[in-house]
Amino acid sequence: MSDPQHVLVIGAGIVGVNVGLALQKRGFTVTLADKGEPGRATSFGNAGGLAVSECAPISMPGTLKNVPGWLMDPTGPLTLRLSYLPKMLPWLLRFMAAGRRSRVEQIATELAAILHSAWDDYDPLFRDAKLQDAVFRDGAMAVYRSEQGRRGDDYYTDLRRRNGVRLTDLSRDEVYDREPDLAPGFVCGVLEEDWGRVLDPYKIVTGLYQLFLDRGGKFNTAEITDFVYQDGRPHAAINQAGDNITFDSVVICCGAWSRHLAARLGSKVPLDTERGYNTTVPYNGVTLNHMVISPDDSIVLTPMEMGIRVGGAVELAGLHAAPDYSRASALFKKGQQVFPGLREEGGTQWMGFRPSMPDSKPVISASPRHDNAYFAFGHGHLGLTMGATTGRLLADLVAGQPASIDLTPYRINRF
Repeated sequence: MSDPQHVLVIGAGIVGVNVGLALQKRGFTVTLADKGEPGRATSFGNAGGLAVSECAPISMPGTLKNVPGWLMDPTGPLTLRLSYLPKMLPWLLRFMAAGRRSRVEQIATELAAILHSAWDDYDPLFRDAKLQDAVFRDGAMAVYRSEQGRRGDDYYTDLRRRNGVRLTDLSRDEVYDREPDLAPGFVCGVLEEDWGRVLDPYKIVTGLYQLFLDRGGKFNTAEITDFVYQDGRPHAAINQAGDNITFDSVVICCGAWSRHLAARLGSKVPLDTERGYNTTVPYNGVTLNHMVISPDDSIVLTPMEMGIRVGGAVELAGLHAAPDYSRASALFKKGQQVFPGLREEGGTQWMGFRPSMPDSKPVISASPRHDNAYFAFGHGHLGLTMGATTGRLLADLVAGQPASIDLTPYRINRF
């Protein structure tokens, strides 16, 4: 471009940084804006998985019948603060509708279309940012205490296999060969072969952010609250101090905080948050070779640079309720039932806001109202995994280039 257009990207988490890098590659001048430091929100403390096999939506056939039991179990995989129920109810109704088998089959195919490109899109960025040593493509292992438990996941496993996911069944001996410090009692497992992990998700975001800066990108510490219009189009963003940041085009990708700004641009969207908790503890002699998933306990354990991270489960309570770290403690106790050598001493607890759509699909979309506004948010549990591919697809939209996949399933006005 002889006169590069200026794109303002609102949100500097893993998705926003990747959008910025992809736009730079297409010749745009890019400014990232965020109320906090890049990568310090949801992208900071997540489980660190590059979960390329997770094309199944969160709402599955049978989910509805399990919800009452989960809600009654204080250590269960799902909890809902009753004070938030009236606000959450429309989201929950759409969530349940997404769990019909016909919808699940369709959603899985649409998620797989993004996930299959994750490694191809990330590899050159990891190389250019010199992050190769912080990323491992060594698979993840789901472990079961009974064959019946594994059979209970047959539909989930088959759904992913039919969408191109490589899964290998493991015997008891193969499970313990891979993870000898597991508690006794696991009888089988499933290896998710293409899954990856990172040593520290915050270092991944900040490493990619530095690459963005090195390529001429700018950052503005600003909490964007609204927009200024010119000739019927958004022309500038207004920050909390009342200052304007002008742009030619704008991209909203501030995770769970995106709903307000999308509405200010004329697009109401059923975005909410699945609050996730985890605890990270020193290794203290425990060996953990892969990410280990225990479906029986609804937890995942990740070996990281700073220790072993134990997390999982979902709390529905919105953006403003105080954290309930008893959730993290309950998850960690379950982690000790999977790896008995884990010790709580020296650990740190964390809570993050997963930006979630009821159908588990992200929004990667042009605005139906304005020809210079775009959206990239709602990645749920898969923001880290889908970040680079989302960036590429969104940059195609802004540049007016044909995308590699049909983006209709991810449009903001699909509900």
